[in-house]
Amino acid sequence: MIRISGGKFRKKKLASIDNFVRPTSALKREAFFSIIESYAIKNSINLYKRKIFLDLFAGIGTMGLEALSRGMNKVIFFENNIEVIKVLRKNCLSICNNDQFQIYEEDIIHSKLEVEFKNISVIYIDPPYEKYNLTKLLGNLLNKIKNTTLIGLETSVNDNIEIPKNLNLFQKKTYGKTIIYFLKLF
Repeated sequence: MIRISGGKFRKKKLASIDNFVRPTSALKREAFFSIIESYAIKNSINLYKRKIFLDLFAGIGTMGLEALSRGMNKVIFFENNIEVIKVLRKNCLSICNNDQFQIYEEDIIHSKLEVEFKNISVIYIDPPYEKYNLTKLLGNLLNKIKNTTLIGLETSVNDNIEIPKNLNLFQKKTYGKTIIYFLKLF
């Protein structure tokens, strides 16, 4: 059973689906939010007040709904699997109001990412491991994000990632077979 691990919806259960998804564990979610919140405080970055969390390769929405529970104003999800989207929508409706989430039913790798980036403070990217060229996706984000936007990139230790030159890797954490990169524009 997957539950929200922090914030006002702490311990709220999320529906899941056995096929197609690998939800981010509670340990990784706790660590991710602890690291970005600490970084934001040290660097005077507003993560939550009137801000948006962008969840790419959203799956059932675990990271985005965790962000909403912790104080994010809205979440934008990108997911392209129809069966997974049904579960994602169910989870969103069980936790938030209709105006607090938006689901784009498209493949993020081929998307033009036509969303308003002005209030996006955090982007979480959690693709199927060892499947996509994430360097290109990161490069596509460079011209859209603000210099205060924080990016979390979850990959397999076997994924070959080349961080674009304009992105600063301010932290990197390994959890077993998973690495989370913490990035920000220089």
